[in-house]
Amino acid sequence: MTTCKNCGHSFEGKYCNHCGQSAKTHRIDGKFLWEDVQHGIIHYDKGITFTLKQLYLKPGYVIRDYIHGKRVHHFRPVSLCIILASIYALVYHLLNINLIDESETDASKFFDKVIEHYYWFVFGTIPCFALATMITFRDKEYNFWEYFILETFKVAQRLFVHILFLPVIYFFNDLKIARAILYLLMLIDIGLIIWNNVQFFNKKQKLQVALLSVFSYLINTIQIIIILTVLILLTDI
Repeated sequence: MTTCKNCGHSFEGKYCNHCGQSAKTHRIDGKFLWEDVQHGIIHYDKGITFTLKQLYLKPGYVIRDYIHGKRVHHFRPVSLCIILASIYALVYHLLNINLIDESETDASKFFDKVIEHYYWFVFGTIPCFALATMITFRDKEYNFWEYFILETFKVAQRLFVHILFLPVIYFFNDLKIARAILYLLMLIDIGLIIWNNVQFFNKKQKLQVALLSVFSYLINTIQIIIILTVLILLTDI
């Protein structure tokens, strides 16, 4: 029997069944502080690195398993998105990347601003992606919030790819090349969406899923264009 140093409860096993504290509470030292950094900041023991790795090995299967309850080894998707969005913002502004052409129209500049703040833009459009996927696939096994989790994981996957491309944009330091890379990233995004959906909706035929994924992407794009148009009109008033 172990006596919990937190609540005084006697228990057997690795964790107190009363308050949840670990049975192993060693004296604070350098090792303890390093483990605290790993656990508290990046949740290394069962989190970011494992989840990101799985999102590029078998994404659709992993996300479906997470929704169905296999969650112990994975980082929470919303938290993962927030962390990756923050990293994107930090790298983007540290590299001082500029995608705005002063000769452009106000509407074009507005869309460039959207790209500049892509990290929050993709995070804020997760409900649009979820709604588009739900409408398109009509899989009654999942509710809206489960589609929301699906799209949150997919956004995290895409955010990480965009972070990797920021140094490439900075290296070329050319507006035309930067925008060409953005178009390439858009194609990569669509490819990742199809890849995820083919695995997630594996009961359907792959060609059907691919076509539905493209249709879902179009629905989502229409939603976002409407929202951005309204925002442009409101900012002009």
